[in-house]
Amino acid sequence: MPEWDEAGKFLPESVGTVINREVLDANIATSATIAAGRTAEQGNESWVIDRRNQNYSAVNGLGPWAAEFRAGTNTGTTIPSDAPADATMVRYDDGGNANGRWADEDSEYGAMVALVDKIRASSASTNPSKAYFSYARPFRWSDDGPVLPELLPVKKADTEALSDGGFPSGHTNAGWLASYALAYSAPERYQEILTNASEIGNSRIVAGMHSAMDVVGGRIMSTAVAAAALNQPENEQLLSDARDAGRALMATPASGDDRWADRADNEELYVERLTYGLPRVGDTTLPVVVPKGAEALLASRLPYLTDEQRRWVLQSTGLESGYALLDDAEGWGRLNLYAAADGYSAFDVDVTVGMDAAQGGFSAQDAWRNDIDGVGALTKDGTGVLTLTGDNSYSGGTTVAGGQLVAASATALGAGSVATRVGGALIDASDATVTVAGDLTLAAGGTLALTIDDVNPALAVAGAGSFDGALEVTIADGVVPADDAVIATFAGLGAGEGFSKVTVNGAPDGYDPVIEIRDSAVHLVNDAAEPEQFVPGQPSVSGAAVAGTVLTVDPGAWSPEPVEFSYLWNRDGEVIEGATLANYTPNYLDVGHAIGVTVTAHKAGFASASATVTVRRHCCCRRQPEQEHRDRGR
Repeated sequence: MPEWDEAGKFLPESVGTVINREVLDANIATSATIAAGRTAEQGNESWVIDRRNQNYSAVNGLGPWAAEFRAGTNTGTTIPSDAPADATMVRYDDGGNANGRWADEDSEYGAMVALVDKIRASSASTNPSKAYFSYARPFRWSDDGPVLPELLPVKKADTEALSDGGFPSGHTNAGWLASYALAYSAPERYQEILTNASEIGNSRIVAGMHSAMDVVGGRIMSTAVAAAALNQPENEQLLSDARDAGRALMATPASGDDRWADRADNEELYVERLTYGLPRVGDTTLPVVVPKGAEALLASRLPYLTDEQRRWVLQSTGLESGYALLDDAEGWGRLNLYAAADGYSAFDVDVTVGMDAAQGGFSAQDAWRNDIDGVGALTKDGTGVLTLTGDNSYSGGTTVAGGQLVAASATALGAGSVATRVGGALIDASDATVTVAGDLTLAAGGTLALTIDDVNPALAVAGAGSFDGALEVTIADGVVPADDAVIATFAGLGAGEGFSKVTVNGAPDGYDPVIEIRDSAVHLVNDAAEPEQFVPGQPSVSGAAVAGTVLTVDPGAWSPEPVEFSYLWNRDGEVIEGATLANYTPNYLDVGHAIGVTVTAHKAGFASASATVTVRRHCCCRRQPEQEHRDRGR
């Protein structure tokens, strides 16, 4: 039976059973801390979100396109941007636009409005759940998290506590439902829209009206409800129309500031609000389970993937297990859609991505920003452009079979070998040297594009480099490469030892670019440069000029170091065939002749220079053995 204390305050534990005291206490303490720490600005915003239609607030996620959307759909609200002075005593309710609606379906972007309405009407109310759980709001558990004074007119008294459950949060659920519809329609703003949805939910804690678990519950419920609506066959045409309307909206000029412009801040907020740091009291080793139909939530954001591939994305980006409330049997609680919008975070199986640039949007160009591990391989196919930006360690290798694969980080290509096929292009877009952990095979008909933006090589191949395709080099603005610049390194040459075509763009005036493959590297050489000159050394020869005694040449001190040397020994100025080492052993043919050696210095960017030293004018060589025997017999 419900109980109240002597002051008439409702006692929540009188109508329920505490299953986990640690989680309960942490939930109330966390909520109280957030509410007690609110600023005046946060308090005002939480009042606005509370009193406005949640659909109106969800539109904020469109950022610089929100004003255009509202103008094009007659989106309206009667709730001002600042709480009136009498808000602490007067209840304000949203009257919508002139038609009494939040927005009009028969408008320029009406299909987006219709999709919001459809999802919001899909058995989406939290009231049955609130009645079932009867989980008290945080202000009934503790006085430490005060309710916003401007919301006192809508706060129910303790006498109504039994019909005023807080779990799951209805405002949160509604805000997320509207946001899922907008994110499907305009996936170009997918993560920003979802971050804004998390802000709507968080405002309920700031206001002191809901606990962290109420808000988490509202998000989980809305995710399942939205996915169900997106999977309904009767909604297919509406989804297509809403996506078309979203494309038209995003094609209009951006206007105004974007609150959600900082990706890093968005991600931090979003991830924090998935759990609110509540204790991990369950099994922390459970695998991620992807609910049936959840892939529909990514259908417009990752349109070039199959349903099965989208499920793998959701699986690879899901939250760790053990968090209170999130380990539901179907798996909705552990989905991290912000991370999933950035593609895979693991290749547990081989992945082939076929993108069609003719379809535009993300099918033409997309970026996977997660750190990708796993044993699987990546094959990029089709005609679109896929960019990898993460610190990747997947080990199955990478194949560019079609279109472009852009490496935007040093380790974008993982821990395996890389190959391009006919029509495939591997593009360097990293500020640091891109590494290939295995072999690199540039097939005939494939392309390797490197950007020279500093003195470091653009590419480093740990294994063999096989070059049969085209090389495109772009010299960044303001960069003047060395007259002999190493732009790629490799451990050895494979079957292909030359590029079929070379293009160099952006060479500064006076730089005549030529590509050379030598010394386990690809060099960009300025063919117009005057070669540098050595400061020569003085060679010397040690050893006696006697047949059978080794002569050794010391090339002397040449600069600048390091310097490579080659040697040619001569007899009376005539080259001795095969005598090309730093040492030479005279024989009977050298008797009576002058023995000399020419030392030639070599260094990239320097004119080769030579110096010759003669051992002596007449070589006092021993006679050959046969002659010595005849002399002794006389």
